[in-house]
Amino acid sequence: MKKTFSGFPLVLAAMTLGVGLHASTSLADTLDDVKARGTLVVAIDPTFAPYEYTDDSGAITGYTPAIMAQVAKTLGVKVEYQKMAFSGIIPALISGSVDAEGSSLNVTAERAGKVLFVAPFGKSVNAVMTRADDKRIDPTGLKVESLAGLSAAVKTTSAPEQLVKQFNVELKSKGLAPIKIVGVDSVDQTLSALMTRRADFILDDITVLGSLLKQHPDNLRQVGELGTSQWISWATRKDDTRLNKVISDQIIAMQSSGELQKLQQQYLGVTFDLPSHDFIPAK
Repeated sequence: MKKTFSGFPLVLAAMTLGVGLHASTSLADTLDDVKARGTLVVAIDPTFAPYEYTDDSGAITGYTPAIMAQVAKTLGVKVEYQKMAFSGIIPALISGSVDAEGSSLNVTAERAGKVLFVAPFGKSVNAVMTRADDKRIDPTGLKVESLAGLSAAVKTTSAPEQLVKQFNVELKSKGLAPIKIVGVDSVDQTLSALMTRRADFILDDITVLGSLLKQHPDNLRQVGELGTSQWISWATRKDDTRLNKVISDQIIAMQSSGELQKLQQQYLGVTFDLPSHDFIPAK
């Protein structure tokens, strides 16, 4: 009996090790699994137009699905999207429920501690837009001081509104007039405030402004970016370096060929200069 029980832990340990190795191998070999299966299972929250959204027919479309379609073509597989709430995407990825995630993520040091980002395909930064006939703001080396005493149309409780409030603290410390905040409820209302001259400029993300400029190219003028910027990317599990490289290589190749810029202009109304490495911010 003593011999039987003394051996049992060894058998159990071996079985546990085997299970652990199988799970590890399964996660590490996602690229092989994808190719063998013929599908790339991707988690997505398609509510972030124009990056990823659902059209009137219910199909997932936008800038990022167009890129993902090229990734799948390179792999010789089909994309199978799994819709879920944005908050559940990274947990689903880490647990192995999906092969990759296809929702646009701001690249942060905190997220980089949990997942492996692919080469960025987008950029998030606020910018200033004026009426085309308003030349008061110099686009060359735009600074906060250039906005002193002017009025800004921003969405109420938004990040741009908070940024204007920070600008006003800076302007006050320099003895300059603050920016008047014209708070509204939607992007369309910011445009209305600008064109009816209730505001001198709009402050919002460059993709939002790019969409407005695309709709009204003769009436609007983007004069520069202000505030900190973040790269936008997808992620894989940290073990999936091979799958990550395939996706990253496709994004980099599309950028080199100019295809990525065409998609940016088509969907976002703006183009980006994107890094291929060293894009993770420091903690």
